[in-house]
Amino acid sequence: MAGLTIGAFAKAVGVRPDTVRYYERNGLLPHPARSSAGYRLYAESDLERVRFIRKAQQLGFTLAEIGLLLTLRASDTARAADVLDITERKIAESTSRIIDLNRIKDALERLAAECPVDAPVSDCPILAHLANTSAPAFGAHGATA
Repeated sequence: MAGLTIGAFAKAVGVRPDTVRYYERNGLLPHPARSSAGYRLYAESDLERVRFIRKAQQLGFTLAEIGLLLTLRASDTARAADVLDITERKIAESTSRIIDLNRIKDALERLAAECPVDAPVSDCPILAHLANTSAPAFGAHGATA
């Protein structure tokens, strides 16, 4: 599949052409060869590389982390421990985000439970909480209304 133009290449990997250009500008994808007419021509290795990038993004890796993973992958001296270190940091970050999301969910559930459905909007505890600039959005124990 060598020699794919950017449109065909983008379609083959399931992204838009501007995404391909973005990966190139950010050093995640090497600049491809050009045809005599100046068209970008992508190789099979480029397809695999973009699939790698997309899969890493799905796992929550940032583009900077993906760049580092690609560098490690191409290295003759890097060790699996280097990749594991990046992955363990991503796990810790994900765990922290899950904790925050659970706190947000708990706060929203408490606010929803306090909402008198038939009351006028002026008595809505959800809106009152959002308007209260001195109360935290969510705390260790959920919402503070």
